[in-house]
Amino acid sequence: MTTPIKIDFVSDVSCPWCAIGLQSLNLALERLQDQVQTELHFQPFELNPQMPPQGQEITEHLSQKYGASPEQLAQTRETIRQRGAALGFEFGIGKRERIYNTFDAHRLLHWAEREGPPGAPKALKMALFTAYFTHGLDPSSHEVLLNLVTQQGLDSSRARAVLQSDAFADEVREQEAFYTSSGIHSVPAVILNNRHLISGGQAPEVYEQALRQLADAARTA
Repeated sequence: MTTPIKIDFVSDVSCPWCAIGLQSLNLALERLQDQVQTELHFQPFELNPQMPPQGQEITEHLSQKYGASPEQLAQTRETIRQRGAALGFEFGIGKRERIYNTFDAHRLLHWAEREGPPGAPKALKMALFTAYFTHGLDPSSHEVLLNLVTQQGLDSSRARAVLQSDAFADEVREQEAFYTSSGIHSVPAVILNNRHLISGGQAPEVYEQALRQLADAARTA
């Protein structure tokens, strides 16, 4: 039996291209489910670590950060919406009005990875993307986070205890620092077997081809 291909999916909850990238990766994994063994891990990255609790209006934020005009932002949103729709992911029109701090969401994802059942981190990650991008919910809200945990059948009492403490804060910051120091400055960044980097919200075929190549190389080694 070959060793599973390790996949580190470095991303932020408030990154639309990360939602596209994960949806693409999910489709690629579905196509390869009987052919390639994988081990998927979600790694934290904050696009806006200094974002205050109340968040910021998204057009204002993107204009300040990237210098984009309202017309350019509208065009980018439409491109993202179309890419998502083609993959089966809905970006809600007019739903995402603010951008928020995502640190507590990353702490919960780390908790799900460490203490949850198999598949819990991916289920929670997809739920977070859907909550924010499809429904416009606040991923910094503890109420929103606990509702998502409950919907995924995870331990809401333990999740509440995590959120009400500093649990996993140091671990999340250490992981963020590790990937930043390793040269990751934009997301999504998908790292295969700690060596091969795929950047950006790629099409499913890109992930599928890379995983096939690594699996074939392992079988012939």
